[in-house]
Amino acid sequence: MPIKTEDQLDLQALHRVRERLVSRRTSVINQIRAFLLERGISFRKGPASLRRQMPEILENADEKLTVRMRRLLDFLWQEWKHLQLQIESLSEDLEKIAGSDAACVRLQQIPGVGPLVATAVVSAIGNGSAFHKGREFAAWLGLVPRQWSTGGKPKLLGISKRGNPYLRKMFIHGARAAVLRVKREGSCLGQWMSGLEKRAARNVVIVATANKLARISWAVLSSGNNYRPMHAAVVGCN
Repeated sequence: MPIKTEDQLDLQALHRVRERLVSRRTSVINQIRAFLLERGISFRKGPASLRRQMPEILENADEKLTVRMRRLLDFLWQEWKHLQLQIESLSEDLEKIAGSDAACVRLQQIPGVGPLVATAVVSAIGNGSAFHKGREFAAWLGLVPRQWSTGGKPKLLGISKRGNPYLRKMFIHGARAAVLRVKREGSCLGQWMSGLEKRAARNVVIVATANKLARISWAVLSSGNNYRPMHAAVVGCN
């Protein structure tokens, strides 16, 4: 990989701090849920459920919680809110950068690639000049199958998971959104997804879509051109 520019290092630092805060937020949520489950109180996983139910749990006198436990849960609840504000602040910074950087703007034209994915890609590979083709970039991310051979017969296994785990995770999240939102009719990408969904499990479809999005992202960065989707009505899709 070439030496990163100052802007790339700043972007990378923003992502690293945000990821650490997200990890801390998840730990706080899990600890709150564990304490409440020990007392027969449960709520769904995720920040949205916590935000909705925690105030009621803390204020509800019918819940059999000791004064000490209420105080401790309130302490964790305040910690979660502080972490949430910090994460939102960093996310806003990344969105502003994604809206002003030309490469990030082009990347966000790709389905499933939002501000977080776009800035993460630019911070990691710049203009993509370190790779000769999109498949090399996908392999570096660990989004290609591992191979195992015996008796001269190769067998494809799960993805290698080598390279940059954070960026790989970002692409998989983006691919999950793309699989849900991309229209199946009228576009080659949508028809490709439909064909794959008929013969593969959902997680396989998501990972394969992440691989394709990574290749498209490299092509957009390395060429300096905007993303131009191919429409099924104009070009035949196989």
